[in-house]
Amino acid sequence: MSAFNDIRDYVAIPRILSLKLAPDGSRLVCVVQSLNPDGKSYGTALWAVTEGGEPYRLTRSAKGESAADFTSAGDVLFTSARPDPTAGDDGENGAALWLLPRAGGEARRIAERPGGVAAFRTAGDTVVFAADVLDGEESAEAERRKARKDAGTSAILHEGYPVRYWDHDLGPGRTRLFAGRLTGDRLADVRDLTPDAGDALRNLDFALTPDAATVVTTWRTALPGGQERYDLVAVDVATGERRTLLTDDGADHAGPLRISPDGTRIAATRQRHTSQEVSARTELWIGDLATGAGRTYAPDLFPLDLAWAPDSAAVYIAADHQGRRPIFHVPLDGESTRLTHDDAAYLGLNAGADGLYVLHSSLTHPMGPARVDAATGAVTGLPSPAARPELPGTLTEVSATADDGVTVRGWLALPEGASADDPAPLLLWIHGGPLGSWNDWQWRWNPWIMTQAGYAVLLPDPAMSTGYGQAMIDRGWGDWGPRTQADLDAIVDATLDRPDVDRERIAAMGGSFGGYMANWLAGHSDRYLAIVTHASLWHLDQFAGTTDAAAYWQREFGAPGSESYTRLSPHLSLERIDTPMLVIHGDKDYRVPIGEALRLWWDLRRTDVESKFLYFPDENHWILKPGNIVAWYETVLAFLGHHVLGREWKRPDSVA
Repeated sequence: MSAFNDIRDYVAIPRILSLKLAPDGSRLVCVVQSLNPDGKSYGTALWAVTEGGEPYRLTRSAKGESAADFTSAGDVLFTSARPDPTAGDDGENGAALWLLPRAGGEARRIAERPGGVAAFRTAGDTVVFAADVLDGEESAEAERRKARKDAGTSAILHEGYPVRYWDHDLGPGRTRLFAGRLTGDRLADVRDLTPDAGDALRNLDFALTPDAATVVTTWRTALPGGQERYDLVAVDVATGERRTLLTDDGADHAGPLRISPDGTRIAATRQRHTSQEVSARTELWIGDLATGAGRTYAPDLFPLDLAWAPDSAAVYIAADHQGRRPIFHVPLDGESTRLTHDDAAYLGLNAGADGLYVLHSSLTHPMGPARVDAATGAVTGLPSPAARPELPGTLTEVSATADDGVTVRGWLALPEGASADDPAPLLLWIHGGPLGSWNDWQWRWNPWIMTQAGYAVLLPDPAMSTGYGQAMIDRGWGDWGPRTQADLDAIVDATLDRPDVDRERIAAMGGSFGGYMANWLAGHSDRYLAIVTHASLWHLDQFAGTTDAAAYWQREFGAPGSESYTRLSPHLSLERIDTPMLVIHGDKDYRVPIGEALRLWWDLRRTDVESKFLYFPDENHWILKPGNIVAWYETVLAFLGHHVLGREWKRPDSVA
């Protein structure tokens, strides 16, 4: 039976989250997420992958393991909140740093902090890690944390912006970087490299030079008016001395950060600051570690991951391109070229002496490990800890010409048996972002569950989608609703001309920016029988001041009350909405706060629009818990089944 026939089977499919190559190229380690025995949550574990044998599990604990990497000796480092039986604690301080010896034996905890250990980097016998630290004397931090807990204090006094991020509150601790030296059983000589960082290491990415002498890190600078800028800073590991490597008033420099194997250059991304007139642009930036002098490379490619070639003469990047995410070869001197030519989407790039070791997926299969020949681009799949599920349909490419002459393309997932004699009802799925593309496997929004139920799912890349050059982004910038709708109308029309798609039974769905567009379509189109809007923007002025990244949105939309809000806000078309709507939102969503859904829901109720509200008190922008994923899909299917297929409404058992 297909894993997509029962959503409970679907949520139980293991999935690979990351991939790391050992320094000598001898083995790979994956972090694999799978359903816990209680069926109510997911856990993680480390698995070893070898080219010639079956994957095997390296770790096992109730708390799980993540952030795997290798020491120069080939031992595996990872973070975990598992208890340490040798120390007699229960892991209550959060994640600690653990070492699993290459020679075998039990993992041992080598470093911990009162606020937990986050990301880490290693070179030689040096480890640099990030940790959450309360202001004040470091020696008393554990006591201060205990005092807050014992007093029942949860209050946080803020003196800057922002105050929360994605799904969690910021503070009272702040991120710092620490360095230590690997010994047999511990990380010795641990010292604070950034005692005066303040909020500078928020949204941190960092890299360690091969000689372990320097850490290059992103460095946040607060600007007037609640704005901010991210620079690159070099920190001397021995002394903590800090120098600014790169600062640019018109851009942020961000991760992924990668230092060349010869230790002379840093590769990062340059993200220019937007405005109402200046669109988003992300470029590969490579600079000299000694001087900071550098430049951008590979124009019109938005790098999502990168790795240096072993000879330090080129960088490999993964970037969206025409509904795929190929790997590109970017030499320091010369033109960039596309390396892979299949339909896959690549991430987790690791460059070895005999090629690249990567994770690849597509809309037809979830992530799995593979090796890419650096000369030819040939892809060889490797044994995977997570099997690929069998699909209940086929995928085909579609395109249309928009009203301005631009080609709009996308993917169409068709159920088995769809034909002119039995055309499938159409679901339009609008991606988020708006900078993004339908090109890789989606666990949260998976079209194959819908094809299993008989729907054809259209996955288009309209204006502002990545992978089509800067002009595609520019044409939609500042014109979210009208321009994007024109593109969607064009590709929906072209898809409805197919004999295997039903012209009369159509619905639309979207999340985040896609939810904004779902709301926009509700007020500007009458072609859809039902609309599902997830984590959606409804009242733009309200949203822009309550999101966790208000400074970013003010750059794009202008100050509150500007013309953009009144022209582009979906709530202003409420009186034209008569399409049944399913509103979905999580209370822990700080990117698009719950106030958007609450106001939308009330507006629909007070105007008597047929609607339902699926509310998740404990979820964020995404729905992540297994039971809630089941409830999400079952409710969406029931709602669409009623309004698109004409079935009697029945409340799903998962939300009964």
